[in-house]
Amino acid sequence: MTDIRASNRNAALRAVVGILVLAALAAVLLLVASEDLYNWIKAFHVIAVIAWMAGMLYLPRLFVYHAGAEKGSVQSETFKVMERRLLRAIINPAMTATWVLGLWLAWKGFGFQGGWLHAKIAAVLAMSGLHGYLSAAVRKFDEDRNEKPARHWRIVNEVPTLLMIAIVILVIVKPF
Repeated sequence: MTDIRASNRNAALRAVVGILVLAALAAVLLLVASEDLYNWIKAFHVIAVIAWMAGMLYLPRLFVYHAGAEKGSVQSETFKVMERRLLRAIINPAMTATWVLGLWLAWKGFGFQGGWLHAKIAAVLAMSGLHGYLSAAVRKFDEDRNEKPARHWRIVNEVPTLLMIAIVILVIVKPF
């Protein structure tokens, strides 16, 4: 039980540090970046979104296979390493960059105005909530505490796709 509490404290600390880093990066970008960088920032935002989405689509798929692996097996331990690395090296930094750059673009390009933009931000918040859910699942799998069947992870695997479709339509079509 002590290991679980320590793990939860470490996760909470990482989340707080992540939020502080996000806020600091956003503040620097808001204060320093000029209008001349708009297209470069948009390009890096799209790259970050692609990386984030790749991870968000792949991680639940890893969970599908991991849920079927015997706890303590070589296969299960391999999945743990893959999941941790994917989350920490790709998904978390990509989400941070997506938010920092996206907020700057929303401010500089649109002044945070437009129904489509508000709906997009709501969808990105939902994606971020899913990110948090998947992060907690990585921790549970790492501690051999996953209780969800592979079927659950197959369904969860579709959620990022649906959110991505909504976000892309909102950005490209701007329906309202």
